[in-house]
Amino acid sequence: MRCHKPPDGIGYIRTGLDMETYDTLMKGTIFGTVIVPGDSKRSVINKLTEGRAGELMKMPHGDANKLTMDEIKLLQLWVNQGALNN
Repeated sequence: MRCHKPPDGIGYIRTGLDMETYDTLMKGTIFGTVIVPGDSKRSVINKLTEGRAGELMKMPHGDANKLTMDEIKLLQLWVNQGALNN
Protein backbone atom coordinates (compact mmCIF):
# COMPACT_ATOMS: atom_id res chain seq x y z
CA MET A 1 0.00 0.00 0.00
CA ARG A 2 1.83 3.06 -1.26
CA CYS A 3 -0.41 5.40 0.73
CA HIS A 4 0.74 3.89 4.02
CA LYS A 5 4.42 3.57 3.19
CA PRO A 6 6.74 5.73 5.31
CA PRO A 7 8.07 8.32 5.23
CA ASP A 8 5.95 10.17 2.65
CA GLY A 9 2.83 8.11 1.97
CA ILE A 10 -0.17 10.37 2.53
CA GLY A 11 -1.99 7.73 4.60
CA TYR A 12 1.11 7.27 6.73
CA ILE A 13 1.53 11.03 7.20
CA ARG A 14 -2.13 11.51 8.20
CA THR A 15 -2.59 8.47 10.44
CA GLY A 16 0.80 6.98 11.23
CA LEU A 17 -0.35 3.62 9.81
CA ASP A 18 2.63 1.76 8.37
CA MET A 19 1.54 -1.32 6.39
CA GLU A 20 5.04 -2.43 5.37
CA THR A 21 5.36 -5.25 7.92
CA TYR A 22 3.08 -7.32 10.12
CA ASP A 23 4.48 -5.71 13.28
CA THR A 24 3.96 -2.14 12.07
CA LEU A 25 0.45 -2.97 10.80
CA MET A 26 -0.48 -4.42 14.18
CA LYS A 27 0.76 -1.27 15.96
CA GLY A 28 -2.07 0.63 14.28
CA THR A 29 -2.33 4.39 13.92
CA ILE A 30 -1.84 7.47 16.04
CA PHE A 31 -5.57 7.08 16.80
CA GLY A 32 -5.39 3.44 17.93
CA THR A 33 -5.40 -0.12 16.63
CA VAL A 34 -6.85 -1.01 13.23
CA ILE A 35 -7.11 -4.76 13.77
CA VAL A 36 -8.95 -6.56 16.56
CA PRO A 37 -7.74 -10.16 16.18
CA GLY A 38 -10.72 -12.49 16.01
CA ASP A 39 -13.26 -9.74 15.33
CA SER A 40 -13.55 -8.31 11.81
CA LYS A 41 -16.78 -6.50 12.78
CA ARG A 42 -14.85 -4.30 15.25
CA SER A 43 -11.64 -3.99 13.20
CA VAL A 44 -11.19 -0.57 11.62
CA ILE A 45 -9.35 -2.06 8.64
CA ASN A 46 -12.43 -4.15 7.82
CA LYS A 47 -14.83 -1.26 8.35
CA LEU A 48 -12.81 0.84 5.92
CA THR A 49 -12.25 -1.79 3.22
CA GLU A 50 -15.89 -2.93 3.35
CA GLY A 51 -17.24 0.62 3.18
CA ARG A 52 -18.99 0.39 6.58
CA ALA A 53 -17.43 3.71 7.59
CA GLY A 54 -19.07 5.47 4.64
CA GLU A 55 -18.23 5.71 0.97
CA LEU A 56 -15.85 8.67 1.43
CA MET A 57 -13.80 6.68 3.94
CA LYS A 58 -13.68 3.47 1.89
CA MET A 59 -10.15 2.15 1.45
CA PRO A 60 -8.23 1.91 -0.68
CA HIS A 61 -9.29 5.09 -2.48
CA GLY A 62 -10.00 5.03 -6.20
CA ASP A 63 -11.52 2.45 -8.49
CA ALA A 64 -8.12 1.35 -9.80
CA ASN A 65 -7.13 0.15 -6.33
CA LYS A 66 -10.52 -1.24 -5.29
CA LEU A 67 -10.42 -4.58 -3.49
CA THR A 68 -12.39 -7.44 -4.99
CA MET A 69 -15.11 -9.11 -2.94
CA ASP A 70 -12.84 -12.17 -2.65
CA GLU A 71 -10.03 -10.00 -1.24
CA ILE A 72 -12.42 -8.39 1.25
CA LYS A 73 -13.67 -11.83 2.37
CA LEU A 74 -10.08 -13.07 2.70
CA LEU A 75 -9.21 -10.09 4.91
CA GLN A 76 -12.31 -10.79 7.04
CA LEU A 77 -11.33 -14.44 7.37
CA TRP A 78 -7.73 -13.58 8.31
CA VAL A 79 -8.87 -11.17 11.03
CA ASN A 80 -11.56 -13.55 12.32
CA GLN A 81 -8.99 -16.35 12.56
CA GLY A 82 -6.81 -14.20 14.80
CA ALA A 83 -4.84 -12.02 12.34
CA LEU A 84 -1.80 -14.27 12.69
CA ASN A 85 1.60 -13.59 11.13
CA ASN A 86 1.61 -16.69 8.94
